[in-house]
Amino acid sequence: MRQRPCVVATLLLAVQAQAQQSPPQPAFNFQEVMIPVRDGAHLQTVILTPTDKTGPLPILFRRTPYGVPDGPPAMVPPSIKELARDGYIFVIQNLRGRFKSEGVFKLTSQVDLADSTSTNETTDAYDSIDWLVQHVPNNGTVGMFGVSYDGLTTALALLHPHPALKAIGEQASPVDQWMNDDDHRYGALRESYAFEYAVLEQADKYKNTHFGFETYDSYSWYLALGPLSNINARYLHGSIPYWNDVVAHPDYDDFWKKEAWVRQLHASTVPNLNVAGFWDQEDPWGPWQIFRHAAEHDPDHTNYMVAGPWYHGQWRAPKGDSIGLIALGGHETSREYRETIEAPFFRYYLHGQGEKPSWRAITFQSGTNRWRTYGEWPPKGANATNLYLHADGTLSFDAPTPKARGATYRAYVSDPANPVPYRQRPITPTYPAGDWRTWEVQDQRFVDQRPDVVTFVSVPLDHDLTITGEVAADLFVSTSGSDADVVVKLIDVYPEDAQPNTWDPEAGPAPVCALRQRLRATRRHGGPARPISRELRAPAPAHSEHAARVEDPAPRPGPRLSEGSPPDGAGAIDLVPPDRPQPTKVRPEHLRRDGGRFHQDDAARVLLPHLAVAHRAACRAVGRLRRTKRDTRLIFGTRVTTPMPRTPRDCYSRSRP
Repeated sequence: MRQRPCVVATLLLAVQAQAQQSPPQPAFNFQEVMIPVRDGAHLQTVILTPTDKTGPLPILFRRTPYGVPDGPPAMVPPSIKELARDGYIFVIQNLRGRFKSEGVFKLTSQVDLADSTSTNETTDAYDSIDWLVQHVPNNGTVGMFGVSYDGLTTALALLHPHPALKAIGEQASPVDQWMNDDDHRYGALRESYAFEYAVLEQADKYKNTHFGFETYDSYSWYLALGPLSNINARYLHGSIPYWNDVVAHPDYDDFWKKEAWVRQLHASTVPNLNVAGFWDQEDPWGPWQIFRHAAEHDPDHTNYMVAGPWYHGQWRAPKGDSIGLIALGGHETSREYRETIEAPFFRYYLHGQGEKPSWRAITFQSGTNRWRTYGEWPPKGANATNLYLHADGTLSFDAPTPKARGATYRAYVSDPANPVPYRQRPITPTYPAGDWRTWEVQDQRFVDQRPDVVTFVSVPLDHDLTITGEVAADLFVSTSGSDADVVVKLIDVYPEDAQPNTWDPEAGPAPVCALRQRLRATRRHGGPARPISRELRAPAPAHSEHAARVEDPAPRPGPRLSEGSPPDGAGAIDLVPPDRPQPTKVRPEHLRRDGGRFHQDDAARVLLPHLAVAHRAACRAVGRLRRTKRDTRLIFGTRVTTPMPRTPRDCYSRSRP
């Protein structure tokens, strides 16, 4: 009986002791300021100073349209944990016109260096850095980094960098919204993305706005929408300036050329760590273009390139040990990048510690699942070769012969009223959730057997094949329509006896979407959705069957595949088309996906879906049609020397021998 009061007293003492303990110290001291810039506007800026570091520290600066923290984080976010160990003052700023920042947000990357009175993201960055180094105790060095739009504002500082800006980490920055970033694929409007993102950023100054769809499947919504003009007529009513500009400029005119800010970059002005994802569904083009333009004059070798097996921004995820259903051989690629590449880069340039990077490019080679380091890019040891489409549906390194018997072309009918979807339905909106991040690694069976998709398949390969470099498709196409675009996907076909994905039924049901994808990936050939090895110079999305898609209505010269002895063995492929489109009556398509290992005994497959889709359609993998026919027939095959007959509904494709 006397023991009970003792127990109660012990519990009370324990509770009192816990109550007397002070709350944990926050990771950062928080300060919010309004930084003035040259035109008198003030920009909302948050300064996070680490509480566990002393002495002058470098500043790491990020400029964003998405909002800044409203208080100190309780702990260091995983995305910057590796950087925080070295000690930085993290500064986050809302762009002009966003949230509390004054001015007008124009959603533009235009910079006029000749106009000293103009304001833009380059001048705002310069003025903000100038204020920070004078008003925030620091060691005199500033770095910038960021992903996507934050990567854009980082990269724009290259055009006129402040003297205190000593290093930047540009990550998935767009450079040309008409060519191959975000809104278009070589002029092919990605209507759903361009529309939804414009609403996200310009519908409300004080928040990020997600458009409210009336239907679950956005494919159905866009198909029922009708003409492109109905977006303004029914929903926006001209209220989104950037969307109005997109609609008003369907061609590569002065508006888009001014938006292509990278045309002004011709030297490595600040040490820059360019970062790209091989499966970046938004900005696969920008980092590679920045890397190339800066390389035009880089005597001090301060221009670096990193590419990994990531969707858009995945390198800031905690682990990065898979993409979709594709595991990466036990590698936590995101953490490995931040720990062994990004942190040492900024440590050297901002802290003055460690060694200068001796490499020019680092890529993660999927398939073999290992990091590869190159002293120069593109790497030596690759020779160009051709991969041919044959009229009988085969894919081969052997050129077609002029005396080949049978049909010299392939044809199919494409109906704009039934467009090929660019991902498995139901298609969720771009943001805030759904499968948008990983749709480029999805299984492709949902389009493989459609009558408006043409497939070319190789025999099983007799040796492993590694692709390192750009891939281009040179197509000879004739169509009964007035204008059209072609999408090409280069796919590694798994053998029938490939090991199936493991899934423990005792663990309970998986999420519905993930389960569907797993079943799709497993049933095709009884094997896993394993990636081909990818090392890119100009990346593009791939799919779980290892598809590289072409979304390029701009002309390109013939393909150049290289087969030789690259750094990691025989069988390299390196395709390098010129940077600028060439005028021609034919529209060769440019494969944005670089790199890949096609394994021995696997077959290679090329899908050529002709997506003759009007603006009202949901398939955003293709672009604009100036005039739409009810149906369009395409024929793919070998080159012919005599004129071919034309009928109102027939079209022909001739492949170069």
